[in-house]
Amino acid sequence: MQFVGVAWFGDEDSFQGFIGKHGLTFPQVSDDPGEVFARFGVPSQPALVVVRPDGSTEQLLGAVDEDVLKNVLGDPSA
Repeated sequence: MQFVGVAWFGDEDSFQGFIGKHGLTFPQVSDDPGEVFARFGVPSQPALVVVRPDGSTEQLLGAVDEDVLKNVLGDPSA
């Protein structure tokens, strides 16, 4: 399983500040042109798109808590 954070708009300082503030340790990419968001039809942030091995996707808009994340990812302890 791989997680990648995608930031839509903002300058480099804001981008790095968000990563530092939240202690994010998974890869982050900046998407100023909005190409990744457009590819998955994401209208706003925050959002979560899960891309399954078969290529299907599931999109959740808004902040996602740990229980929702476990449920979406199929964690049996959820």
